[in-house]
Amino acid sequence: MGLKVAKFGGSSVADAIQIEKIKDIIMSSDERRYIVVSAPGKRFDDDAKITDLLYLCKTHMEHKLPYQQLFQVICDRYMAVEVNLGTDVDLRKEFSRIEKDMNEGASTDYVASRGEYLNAMMIASYLGFDFVDSADMVKFNEKGKLDAEATDEAIRKVLSKHEKAVIPGFYGSKADGSIKTFSRGGSDVTGSLIAKAMGADVYENWTDVSGFLVADPRIVKTPKPIGTISYKELRELSYMGASVLHEDAIHPARVANIPINIRNTNRPEDEGTMITAEPALENERIITGIAGKKDFTSITIYKSMLNDERGFVRRLSSVLEDLNIPIEHMPSGIDTLSVVLTNEDIDGRLDEILDSFQKQLAPDHMEVEDDLALIATVGSGMSYRPGVSAKLFSALAEVGVNIRMIDQGSSEMNIIVGVKNKDFEKSIKAIYEAFEK
Repeated sequence: MGLKVAKFGGSSVADAIQIEKIKDIIMSSDERRYIVVSAPGKRFDDDAKITDLLYLCKTHMEHKLPYQQLFQVICDRYMAVEVNLGTDVDLRKEFSRIEKDMNEGASTDYVASRGEYLNAMMIASYLGFDFVDSADMVKFNEKGKLDAEATDEAIRKVLSKHEKAVIPGFYGSKADGSIKTFSRGGSDVTGSLIAKAMGADVYENWTDVSGFLVADPRIVKTPKPIGTISYKELRELSYMGASVLHEDAIHPARVANIPINIRNTNRPEDEGTMITAEPALENERIITGIAGKKDFTSITIYKSMLNDERGFVRRLSSVLEDLNIPIEHMPSGIDTLSVVLTNEDIDGRLDEILDSFQKQLAPDHMEVEDDLALIATVGSGMSYRPGVSAKLFSALAEVGVNIRMIDQGSSEMNIIVGVKNKDFEKSIKAIYEAFEK
């Protein structure tokens, strides 16, 4: 029998109705043996996430403000789910212990983690699975950094004693036993760590979307779904702003070469998107996805005989390093070199940057364009295929978009173009229609 580790996000466990759905999913396959759950998320648009309410409780306590009403809202949500599911968990005892810990100065990480802790206990009871606290398995060092080796060993040791278990995501513990939370995508990371340690065949990540789409549905109407995407393609798209799993959540599964399947709790019949080590062998597919971001600035430096000058790029990089500004892209020509920076990183220091470039690089002249959007067209199918660039550029020309910058990776897996911010949405639509219609 194979093994699947399944993680269910906040929207998938937001209330009793959603939890009933995940039970049907879990029980439909004996391979789903280790289940990682988030804290309850929003049930509707104006609702609050349990984790946000817990953070708010802690803030109120720190500022000597009444917190009891907020805490009661949290308790009431769990009690409503318990009643509807008919679980056998002494939640009142847990609430009392958590409140006592809060009043005795429990850390913010501890308070925030209780959303996952309570939900996992309740769901384990509902499923008839064992509850296993992630604090016993996910290990952080004294500096608060994940200890991957110790975590791997602890997960195998603990879960080898449990045929089926529900595990809270988002947190672990330090050597002194104190709770430490992940900074981003915590439950996703927990699931990935467990999948790696237990040698899972698949890591399923259940959420409220049926995988990834070729383009942003807010820009392109009903874009096609992405059936399979490689880790490298995903990295390119996520860097350019596509809403995907955080890199920390992907890394453990990627190291162990475990495919990740993004699935929809509300549409379990959909196959979702499979993230794999190698690109899909679909010869007819040219591009995998299109993503982009607005608000970049391009500084183009012109200097005669630039290609013969030693140390130029090093000096340029040093200027930006001293200002703590990362370089997004660096297209170059024989006598020109451009640096593309985000407007957020520049943060009103453009004159300072230009002045430093003038002193350190002695350019003939410089040009600045400060309202650029970058769009990445990504796909392993683009490699060594003639006519892809021409097709992309023609599509933009046909809708009257002037390309301000072109940058193609050495792998030929992506083409990045810079356009005016006002042409961002129009450009994505044009590229999508050129390759997917």
